[in-house]
Amino acid sequence: MIPKAQDARAIPAAIGIGMRTLHFDEIIATRPAIGWLEVHAENYLGGGPAPLRLDTIRQEYPLSLHGVGLSLGSAEGLADDHLRRLRTLIARTEPFLVSEHLSWSITGDAYLNDLLPLPYTEESLDIVVANVAKAQAALGRRLLVENPASYLRYRHSTIPEPDFLGELVRRSGCGLLCDVNNIFVTCGNLDLNAEAYLEALPAAAVGEIHIAGHSRVMRGSQSLVIDDHGSPVAPPVWDLYCRALKRFGLVPSLVEWDNNLPPLTQLLDEAWKAERAAPATVDCDACAA
Repeated sequence: MIPKAQDARAIPAAIGIGMRTLHFDEIIATRPAIGWLEVHAENYLGGGPAPLRLDTIRQEYPLSLHGVGLSLGSAEGLADDHLRRLRTLIARTEPFLVSEHLSWSITGDAYLNDLLPLPYTEESLDIVVANVAKAQAALGRRLLVENPASYLRYRHSTIPEPDFLGELVRRSGCGLLCDVNNIFVTCGNLDLNAEAYLEALPAAAVGEIHIAGHSRVMRGSQSLVIDDHGSPVAPPVWDLYCRALKRFGLVPSLVEWDNNLPPLTQLLDEAWKAERAAPATVDCDACAA
């Protein structure tokens, strides 16, 4: 049985889940005791029934808007129309967090429907800083910028990714969304140290944490880690989440599950594991359960 929000507090306000259409009716009917819900902003920028769902859900839960289409790394700058529509959605839903990805996805009039990687150079840093500053000014909100899941490394990148993020924070005033699964994926694919990556991030800037499942595929003799959000959180990611809690404190945390969607009860079970991991700020063994 799913505990109801009005008569149980099994999950503190720091723990949230992604709100997907498949689960909408059940969430409204049962009102599970989850702290907050995240939605992908681009799914709600038009008219029709989708924004009306948010009007309903925000009466019961705090909302976070997670963008996938601003294209913060675009050398051509940000799309003013996209910013205007996002600002309207923010005014309508009053989210407590607004976040985006460190990536690019637009060139000219073409939207590439993917979160593509950046070279980490001084030139690209200048571009991202300018784009983040423009977005924050247009939206009237501080953005949290998420570290990407990486599958390749540009030969001419000169700045390590966590240092790039730290400098972005310093120069733009943005915050960070620390995706722990993305750190695990990136470090697994590029032969980096995940704990060292975590330690290199500016702790005071982290305003949210994501955890999710991943998969592995073989490319010839090489194993590639895929950030697919289609399975339970893996044990090494739980361990890394414990370390993130110890370093960043109990900032809002989200369990992402976007593909092969499970029943709502299974998704909530993952969230309750995250809630039980909170003692990891004192005892990291708490994540092993």
